[in-house]
Amino acid sequence: MKLYNYFRSSASFRVRIALELKGLAYEYVPVHIARGDHLKEPYAAVSAEALVPTLELDTGERLSQSMAIIEYVDEVHPAVPLVPRDALARARVRALSQVISCDIHPINNLRVLKYLVRQMKVDEEAKNTWYRHWVREGLLAFERQLAQGPAGRFCHGDTPTLADCCLVPQIFNGQRFNVDLSGLDRTMTVFDACMQLPAFQKAQPSACPDAEA
Repeated sequence: MKLYNYFRSSASFRVRIALELKGLAYEYVPVHIARGDHLKEPYAAVSAEALVPTLELDTGERLSQSMAIIEYVDEVHPAVPLVPRDALARARVRALSQVISCDIHPINNLRVLKYLVRQMKVDEEAKNTWYRHWVREGLLAFERQLAQGPAGRFCHGDTPTLADCCLVPQIFNGQRFNVDLSGLDRTMTVFDACMQLPAFQKAQPSACPDAEA
């Protein structure tokens, strides 16, 4: 398999975590979205959406959208399940995942931040204030959701799930933008538990071949 991705992309990071948790080998293909390489050839011919990540299967078929990729991988390689088999547990894990992938990430990804600066003429500090506000609001909701669920080392129980694959990249990006993470006690405890696992360590941005100093 080939994973077209960018080391700082949280959506790419999610998929890398999932592949590492599954123990699946893949070829890392960097696409530098900060330089706009996702809008140019050769990647423009790979991704109809001009977004990362894209997972190219051994058969040559290509999958887009990180959540769809992870669920596909989970269905095809069911060992080390990332989505619970119980319907209620599965709904809870997906809800936690979507707090990040649907509520936080879409309004704070790179293309939105660039639009704020280039088209809306927002200055750098105002852009960062926007980012910090919406990330913290989303993580506070995530913290409340965690408090309503069962106890465990991770987002749902004592093994990592799709929700943990989503949480860790968001915390990484939040830290990079100096988001206030106070009062997120359970969230940060889960994050720390995740980062003790080799799969999360191997998937992190600094471990990527295209990581910048």
